[in-house]
Amino acid sequence: MENYLQNLQIQEVFNKNIKNYDEWYEKNKYIYLSEVEALKKAIPQSKKGLEIGVGTGRFAAVLGIEYGIDPSEEMLKIAQKRGVKTFLGYGEKLPFNDEEFDFVAIIITICFVKNPENVIKEAKRVLKIGGRLIVGIIDKNSPLGQFYLEKKKQGHLFYKYANFYSVDEIVKMLEKYGFGNFKFYQTIFKPIEEIKEVEVPKEGYGEGSFVIISAEKL
Repeated sequence: MENYLQNLQIQEVFNKNIKNYDEWYEKNKYIYLSEVEALKKAIPQSKKGLEIGVGTGRFAAVLGIEYGIDPSEEMLKIAQKRGVKTFLGYGEKLPFNDEEFDFVAIIITICFVKNPENVIKEAKRVLKIGGRLIVGIIDKNSPLGQFYLEKKKQGHLFYKYANFYSVDEIVKMLEKYGFGNFKFYQTIFKPIEEIKEVEVPKEGYGEGSFVIISAEKL
């Protein structure tokens, strides 16, 4: 019941602040585009994909992710306009068949769910054998991660609900549920106020604040 109530609370916050949420991508264009460039390294082309926590479709639309699920009906309306096939629901209980997708993306959303392991288990269920789970996070050990943790303590509108993770913590969870053959990509190397152009992503992690963890369902 506690999980359900927290989900509803977060859903309501995002529903009421869609304009603020979506405008962030316009105001921080080079950060967003840098993240997109890093995600392009991990997202398979011409494959059947799902984004859990698709929001307004900012990532799915430009990355060619055909399907998206989110608990915010209002956000999904915008994602639909951006060409995403949307479903209302939660990552903990996906309305899809076993082994339906070639890849599943969870971009930032893992930080806003009460039990990330349940979401990972569901993602694994709907993934084909050999399919990839692609998790994008702000590494809590990075400068930006530490900045957001401070914002969380200050009661930030969105971040107060977030649980930030390190790359190693995410890897440990994924390994627990049978994922392997990891690949890592990173970006956001400068302080965000200094980013005035699209950054070139690198493989690995430990330098960039935004990290993509790609893992294979074994």
